[in-house]
Amino acid sequence: MAKNKLRKFLENDTFRCLVQPQTHEIFNVTHPLKGNWNKTQFEKNQPITLELGCGRGEYTVDLAKNSSEKNFIGIDIKGSRMWHGAKAANDQKILNAAFLRTRVEFVNNIFDTDEVSEIWITFPDPQLKKQRAKKRLTSPFFLNQYTKYLKPEALIQLKTDSQHLHEYTKAVLEHNNIKPVHCNNDIYGTGFADPVLSIKTMYEGKYLEQGLPITYIAFKIPAGMTLTDPVFAPDEELGTLDDNRV
Repeated sequence: MAKNKLRKFLENDTFRCLVQPQTHEIFNVTHPLKGNWNKTQFEKNQPITLELGCGRGEYTVDLAKNSSEKNFIGIDIKGSRMWHGAKAANDQKILNAAFLRTRVEFVNNIFDTDEVSEIWITFPDPQLKKQRAKKRLTSPFFLNQYTKYLKPEALIQLKTDSQHLHEYTKAVLEHNNIKPVHCNNDIYGTGFADPVLSIKTMYEGKYLEQGLPITYIAFKIPAGMTLTDPVFAPDEELGTLDDNRV
């Protein structure tokens, strides 16, 4: 297993589509790609979509295949997982797909104001314990970070098997008086899934085999808004800790 990971890490270094910033590039200097992703990383100047927590990168790759008029960047910290998507993009010469290895907390240091047009969040860790709510990728903590590099009224989309995270996200939006653009708690069961929503990752396939409904919510953050956390009493935490994710 260790040898396989080492092989992937070494191969990652050869992929032009995979950017792996050093610590000093994130914190001490302006990364050369900040504000220059379209000019430097991609062949065409097109709207940029991020997939946050992209895992193996399947969704990023298939999004790029489905929408040649956009550029896509999958972001994750796990290099051995991201290898799968980066290798696919490299071998298949998918020129509008790229990958960035870093933590989501640091993304605003690598993208400039208004540089990103859209965000996908696909099957993230729901962070079920209440004390870890701040780590949910749809928490106000993260949503306020996204606005630093998102274009005004950019679409943020969450696709998850976690009813807990779906309901939590709805509560955050309601608390901040944001009406979702779309909201569905079973995209396949209701026939809501279009070809893009029907793209399936390996993990999604496993959730579907277990009979878990897949949820979807899309929303826009009004320009200039700073989101705040909803307040729950100790016995009013949304969702359940008995979440069936694998």
